[in-house]
This record gives sequence, structure tokens and C-alpha cells, in this order.
Amino acid sequence: MELIIRKAQLQDCSAMMDLIKELAIFEKAGDQVMITAEQLAEDGFGENPVWGAFVAQADGAIVGMSLYYTRYSTWKGRRLYLEDLVVTEKMRGTGLGKLLFEATIDYGRQNGFSGMVFQVLEWNKNAIEFYKKYQSKFDDEWLNVSVEF
Repeated sequence: MELIIRKAQLQDCSAMMDLIKELAIFEKAGDQVMITAEQLAEDGFGENPVWGAFVAQADGAIVGMSLYYTRYSTWKGRRLYLEDLVVTEKMRGTGLGKLLFEATIDYGRQNGFSGMVFQVLEWNKNAIEFYKKYQSKFDDEWLNVSVEF
């Protein structure tokens, strides 16, 4: 099996949408995906891109992705925000998540970011154990807050 980790390209957006939907179902929120492949493409490859991503290919098929964007901390400066790290169910346990995560970390280091932040669901024990391997700091003080428009 040929495995490749590379930067996402415009033509990857349809396959990335499939991964987003698979992740939403895994997170018990399949009905909450509102974005379209066209919006994803515009937001990543249009005039003002707001996200970047790496994709994992196995024998030519996209089977994973790491989608990130820039956030800013008044204390620490530019930080990467890892929005989603997902590997399709049939490819979990193959090391692709590690390769995607490390590609994202390398991108942040090479581009002068001060670190990377992300969220993980408290019931996703496999993901928590994975992130602990990277000396990730889990914060039990801050609460997630959102406002919908």
C-alpha cells in the first residue's frame, strides 16, 4: 500500500467532505454538518482562504486529513488551531493519524507559530491517549463557549 501525506488541493474538497461527514457521525452529530463542498472549497482555496490542510492518501484514495487555521493569542502570538484530525474508520490504527498530526506540527514550527491548540471530546479515550503521546496539556479550567449567527 502506497501512503502519501501532502497539502490539500482544491480537487480534494469532495473527499474531505466525506471525511467531515464520517467524523460528524462518529461524534454523534451527523445532522449538524451544514457546510457544502463548494463552501469548503471557497473557504480554503478562494480569494481569502481561511484554512489549510494535509491529506493522507492510500493507493490514491484520500483516507484522512488534518485541517487547521491560524488563531492569535495575545499572550503567545500566532498559534495553529487544529480543527479536525480524522482518518477513515477502515484506516485507523495504521499510523496515518500520527503522520498527519506530525505534518501539521512541522508546518507550524516551520512557519513561526508558537504552538497548536485543539479540542478533543472527553469520551474519545483513543484520541486522548494519542494526544498524550505528544505531551499535550489538557486544560480543565477553561470552558468551551460558542455563539451561533
